[in-house]
Amino acid sequence: MSETLNQDLTQRLKKVSTILVTQAKPTDEDSPYFVLAKKYKIKIDFRPFIEVQGVSLKDFRKQKINILDHSAVIFTSKNAVDNFFRISNELKLDIPIEMKYFCVSESTANYLQKYIQIRKRKVFVGQKTAMDLVDQVKKHKEENYLFPCSDIRNGDFPDFLRKNNYKFTEATFYNTVPSDLSDLKNIFYDVLAFFSPSGIESLFHNFPDFQQNATRIAAFGPTTAKAVKDANLILDIQAPLPNAPSMTGALEEYIKGCIKASKE
Repeated sequence: MSETLNQDLTQRLKKVSTILVTQAKPTDEDSPYFVLAKKYKIKIDFRPFIEVQGVSLKDFRKQKINILDHSAVIFTSKNAVDNFFRISNELKLDIPIEMKYFCVSESTANYLQKYIQIRKRKVFVGQKTAMDLVDQVKKHKEENYLFPCSDIRNGDFPDFLRKNNYKFTEATFYNTVPSDLSDLKNIFYDVLAFFSPSGIESLFHNFPDFQQNATRIAAFGPTTAKAVKDANLILDIQAPLPNAPSMTGALEEYIKGCIKASKE
């Protein structure tokens, strides 16, 4: 079975001229995507397949959560930061200076400066993923944590808190919804690059009759890869790889494979 699949994937190693990345266009002029496009003379477009919509104050109140009952907040994204302070503002809450903040990464922690003076607050930072915060949280087991999140989220971290009997509340501050992609109806790309199961859901929400045909699909992370396969799509490019820890790295390895195949 796996040998047949490998043969099928080898047959799909055709020239890549266009790629659609299902995320926002990078603001960094030196982004690896731009370097990749220039190096191999390919066209790379960017289009978020999902959007974030903050829950209304009315819907938040339905969750019957008192923010000030908590002594610490866990932030896994900038969206969580924005919507936590938005709701707090709409509730006219004065967040105490003693509140602790556990941030998934340095960039998320720095983003807090939009709302508070970090030097006056207790901020704890992970490396990149929510699970990287485990060591920090273990040092503060006595806290009552608030976990602002989306209606669609990775369950690993809250499962860890629950399993280890931490006091915490999971609260939906924003929703993840499919973007309107109707303008892409008659536009085709050699490769579609996805980064979350929600992106795959958005694809079929916008194009229920989508047929993959010769379109190659790239997926970042195991949950996204699973969503691709669950949708009965062919997963041509999977990231991260041991020799390519990023999506751009995996795309480049695939492009090089296509160039090699064309010469054989």
